[in-house]
Amino acid sequence: AEIDKSRIPFGTLDITLYRDDLDDLGSKMPVIKDTVIPFDTSRKNIILIDDVLYTGRTVRAALDVLMDFGRPKSIQLAVLIDRGFRELPIEAKYIGIRYQSEKLIKVECKETDGVDRVIFIK
Repeated sequence: AEIDKSRIPFGTLDITLYRDDLDDLGSKMPVIKDTVIPFDTSRKNIILIDDVLYTGRTVRAALDVLMDFGRPKSIQLAVLIDRGFRELPIEAKYIGIRYQSEKLIKVECKETDGVDRVIFIK
């Protein structure tokens, strides 16, 4: 078998302004980052990747952002941890682990935090 060496395009989404809980933040101003999608998403198969899937609200916001950039052929969801306890009908196709818990889970990545680790907070 031959390995395909083509590069897979990727981007990053900022869902801040698409969240449905901005009113709950009160006077605390959210930090707005850049959404960078350097390719046309129209008619593409997209895999949306998130660290933790819990209520589904973050993924819903990410879908809204993504749809503003075009109309993908399909969107699949991949998550590192699926916590369960969904509030919206959103399910991941690719799951690292299932860990049903209402405990807070913090995921740190080497690129942004200097270390790769998952912290389960009591």
